Amino acid sequence: MQLVYTGKTKNVFSLENGNYLLQFKDDVTGTDGVFDPGANQVALTIEGIGKEDLRVSTFFFQQINNAGFPTHFISSNIEAAQMEVIPAEAYGKGLEMICRFKAVGSFIRRYGLYAKEGQALDAYVECTLKDDERGDPLITSDALEQLGIITKKEYERMAEATKKISVLIKNILAEKGLSLYDIKLEFGKAKSTGEFLLIDEVSGGNMRVYKDGVYVEPKKLSQYILAE
Repeated sequence: MQLVYTGKTKNVFSLENGNYLLQFKDDVTGTDGVFDPGANQVALTIEGIGKEDLRVSTFFFQQINNAGFPTHFISSNIEAAQMEVIPAEAYGKGLEMICRFKAVGSFIRRYGLYAKEGQALDAYVECTLKDDERGDPLITSDALEQLGIITKKEYERMAEATKKISVLIKNILAEKGLSLYDIKLEFGKAKSTGEFLLIDEVSGGNMRVYKDGVYVEPKKLSQYILAE
């Protein structure tokens, strides 16, 4: 294996067969030692969270693929905390699509003059640039197009896919007595074909989930999702 990229929560390696390998870490993002899926820095290390995030990601990627949405997922080795994926390129230097069903986190910090904590939102989608130095700023479709990152048509495709996939995940969680407040997704293009793909991970590390009004920690999420 050859190291391609060192990330906050995963490292990326290239394999001899041409695919990529994601090595999940036990680090999670947040602020002042508190987990926050929308944060742009590592806040704490939780032993075993890498494997739990991989279990959840594997489950959701399989569900998403079965629903007809293409992803980069190929297979997982849970014990090794590794996922084999289709090599893909991010849009620009990385965009993150956030879908919100409840007003919490950075949404309240920005719009608290008008929004109330926990207020229902109708699958509200926003986009941020992956840019640690500038705090992962929000960006509009107009700015994305004028800066030559993606076209408005590409943005609309990403926003539509974000809503549909997020609603799918929300409904799966609801069947297990869980409420999805928000989720962060990332898309890219397959290097070999240019196919539009859901990439990165789909785990407790990039979503806020509650049960009976109580926040479910990422490490505990798989216990609810994968319970028989």
